[in-house]
Amino acid sequence: MKNYETVFILNPALSEEQVEKAVDKYEKYLKSNGAKIVSKEIWGLKKLAYTIQNKNSGFYNLIEYTAPADVVSSLEVEFKRDETIMRYLTVTLEKDAIEWAEKRRNRNTKKAS
Repeated sequence: MKNYETVFILNPALSEEQVEKAVDKYEKYLKSNGAKIVSKEIWGLKKLAYTIQNKNSGFYNLIEYTAPADVVSSLEVEFKRDETIMRYLTVTLEKDAIEWAEKRRNRNTKKAS
């Protein structure tokens, strides 16, 4: 199993509740396909660098997980089918990136305290 990080942008017209439901939906999808969730972050509504689907902002979300390779392609198919997903990007985390992600998580938990 490899480590992955997926960032996806949801339509800004959604409510906070709808965003949380969408994130939970994909978290459950990953778990049901054998993935282990390492962390989940809802970054909130952010301004886009360029317009996507005539929108200037979107709800950014990040999920870090370990999973078999075939899970990523099936997750991306689900993203393509979902009209609320504006963009997504999945990257494989190598050793250095895993350490960096852990430092980021620790820094974010210190801010929340």
